[in-house]
Amino acid sequence: MAKKQSSAEKRHRKSEERRLRNKSAKSAVRTSVKKFVALAQKKDPEADAALKDMIKKLDTAAGKGIISKNTAARKKSRMQRFYNTMKTAQ
Repeated sequence: MAKKQSSAEKRHRKSEERRLRNKSAKSAVRTSVKKFVALAQKKDPEADAALKDMIKKLDTAAGKGIISKNTAARKKSRMQRFYNTMKTAQ
């Protein structure tokens, strides 16, 4: 009769799956922030859409507990303020 897997092995397997999923989500957030900043600095009209996409990714990550809600709120606030200063500088 084969030995059953221990719960520790399953916990390790599941934590690895979660780690990879969280890593992917964090990477998507960072990519969207970089994309938005690049477009905003060039004063590209696409910056508005990039801002909305970035906010959506931040809210999704915060809702899933990948980043804290305060971190998401802080990043959104800073990026919105950055966007507003870039718009007024035009």
